[in-house]
Amino acid sequence: MRAAPAAGGSTRTHMRRTTNRRHGSGARLGRGAVLFASLFAGAAIAEPAAKDDDLSLKRLQLRGVEDSLGALDDNRQKLETDMRRLREERESLNRTMLEAADKLRGSEERAAGIEARLADVVGKEEAATASLERRRGAIGEVLMALQRMGRHPPPALLARPDDILEALRASLTLGAVLPQMRGEAESLRKDLADLVHLRQSVKAERAKLAVETDELKGQRERLGGMIDMRQKALEGAKSALDAGNERARVLASQAGSLKDLIARMEADSEAARKGAQAAREADAARAAADAQMSREQRARALAAPFKDAARLAPAAAFADLRGKLTLPAAGAVLRRFGASDGFGGTEKGLSIAARENGAVSAPCDGWVVFAGIYRSYGQLLIINAGAGYYVVMAGMSRIHVNVGQFVLAGEPVASMGDGATRTAATVAIGAKQPVLYVEFRKDGASIDSGPWWARADTGKSGKGSDIRKVGG
Repeated sequence: MRAAPAAGGSTRTHMRRTTNRRHGSGARLGRGAVLFASLFAGAAIAEPAAKDDDLSLKRLQLRGVEDSLGALDDNRQKLETDMRRLREERESLNRTMLEAADKLRGSEERAAGIEARLADVVGKEEAATASLERRRGAIGEVLMALQRMGRHPPPALLARPDDILEALRASLTLGAVLPQMRGEAESLRKDLADLVHLRQSVKAERAKLAVETDELKGQRERLGGMIDMRQKALEGAKSALDAGNERARVLASQAGSLKDLIARMEADSEAARKGAQAAREADAARAAADAQMSREQRARALAAPFKDAARLAPAAAFADLRGKLTLPAAGAVLRRFGASDGFGGTEKGLSIAARENGAVSAPCDGWVVFAGIYRSYGQLLIINAGAGYYVVMAGMSRIHVNVGQFVLAGEPVASMGDGATRTAATVAIGAKQPVLYVEFRKDGASIDSGPWWARADTGKSGKGSDIRKVGG
């Protein structure tokens, strides 16, 4: 009977222990659940915070990108404004320079015309003076005869027969002489009046020449200032320019012909090579543009190929400029393509009797291939006009442009000297004044430049040296 309670107590004890263990486990589980819940809640709270931080960071980054884009847009607009301003400044400078060169050329032509008229008037004055000098004796005899007749009037009719006979003889002689005397007197009067007029004309022409000379001096000074301004703007890297000039001198000393010189420059001179590449790109771009044009549009474009003073490439192909180019200097054409060169051959170019210290302009658009001294040519300038065409000019005393530089038609590129520079062309002609030599080349061979000049009479074929006055 005791065992049962023991057993029952044991059972209760066991149940209490089991319950306690369960309560302990439940408590522990509850505490774990609470801890997990708190951790979960913390994680849940931390996750939105992290997302907010990340969103804020991205917003900051976006704002930074937007600010950068805004700054880039401002810089782009500033660069576009600067480029537009530089283009306008370049166009203004080019236009002003072209106008100044055109005015200078006009002044040179007017001065040359005045000098020609002055020489003609002086020649007529000298001829009139010489004519009067030759007739001085005959005029003196007539005047002396008239003077003697005034001092010794004819005798009375019935005084002395001998006197009457002498008077009749004198009258007959005087009758024969008087018409001749009247003619001489009229001729003398006309010649004297012409001489007075000629001397007045000489005085007036000399006054005009003095004014034109002063105008020429002022225009040359203004143009010289603009040329210096242009070259200073282009000479940003003087060391590179000096290196290019030295390279050009070396290549010129090695070249045996103009064809060889052009090939060497475009192969070994960085500036000339870039110019040749620019010429090829311009040819391709213009060909593509021409293909898109109608015949009427192309005709309008060719009607004014030099209108845009800010152009950076030729507006028209050189082959399309026939009859549109202006001679690079004012003066008389001494020799033309095909004339005798004085050494048993024929001329390959055009020789122009330029004015002393006269301006030389580019006859066409193009890139400078060579600028410097070369053999018997003296100062030599070669311009790449594109599509295999080159313009060669020699005989100048000073060149104002650099290798690789793009020049416009009509832009001043050089100046003549006082005739002291003796080139092969000058020696062959025997000229004392400055002589500008101009030669066109196509694919390495000389061609007749005549068809390209605006004045048709400057390019007619001929075998002799024919001096023609040309303007522009």
